[in-house]
Amino acid sequence: MPRLLDEGYRVKVLDTFWFGRDVLKPWRSNQNLLEIEADLRDANSVNSALDGCSDVIHLACISNDPSYELDPDLGRSINYDAFGPLINLAVKQGVSRFVYASSSSVYGVKSEDEVSEELNLEPLTDYSKFKAMCEPELLRLKSENFAPVVLRPATVCGYSPRLRLDLTVNILTNHAINRGEITVFGGSQTRPNIHIDDMVDAYLLTLASPAERISGQIYNVGFNNMSVSQIAEAVKRVVSPGVEIRFEPTDDLRSYRVTSRKIKSELGFVARFSVEDAIRDLKDAFMAQRIPDSLTDSRYFNLTTMQALTRAS
Repeated sequence: MPRLLDEGYRVKVLDTFWFGRDVLKPWRSNQNLLEIEADLRDANSVNSALDGCSDVIHLACISNDPSYELDPDLGRSINYDAFGPLINLAVKQGVSRFVYASSSSVYGVKSEDEVSEELNLEPLTDYSKFKAMCEPELLRLKSENFAPVVLRPATVCGYSPRLRLDLTVNILTNHAINRGEITVFGGSQTRPNIHIDDMVDAYLLTLASPAERISGQIYNVGFNNMSVSQIAEAVKRVVSPGVEIRFEPTDDLRSYRVTSRKIKSELGFVARFSVEDAIRDLKDAFMAQRIPDSLTDSRYFNLTTMQALTRAS
């Protein structure tokens, strides 16, 4: 969102603000920002928010498998049931471009070294299944006046104002800095990663690219495919050679990897930042005291936040 404002876009943010409103505080005085506290499942609120919008970036979902499984009915209602009404309203309101954040998890576990957009989808969980099911619903609406595009992000890492510390790179960095040790379960599992600034670049690129180039397309967005043990070693190199890495056995040895060759060849997208860059950014933020109570504050952990909301309801 800050990058959109920097680029001169007028931005409406529709959010339930379950993770707090402070994340937008530094930009609240910007006249090009309009905050709308509403639920994606409320068609009237969505319709009103879409009025006058030329583009939509759809990020809203119950994110990650444990949070989804905490309340599957809630997860389905937001991640899938609300999607059809949203895209239909977008078309009716004259939105010309719709960018959907899907997930690289839609591929499931593949044996191929390079998992490209042409491979069949084999989602393993309801979270990834509904991500996959939304894609064709959006793409079938492609027309001369409506350009839909699907991005399948790798796991996002690095510092951001709305920070998650429940993702592999960020988890290990948090523990290395604040506990002096890392626990790796397994270690051979491969994970695709993308720096948050590169992911933002990809969203901006899909907004700026000619509609005829991106309309109806699906793009993986990733950079480093690394094993969890490689990520742990990178954290140790950046944070401190004194960080201890402990290995524990696990039954979950699923590996995920993607190639982003298509978005490079068609749109010229090349990631600028590595996993080590993400670790450095997090380390700098910790040293600057920008991530208080990082081991206990629920705002950094989707599952903990969702558990609190479930209890409250």
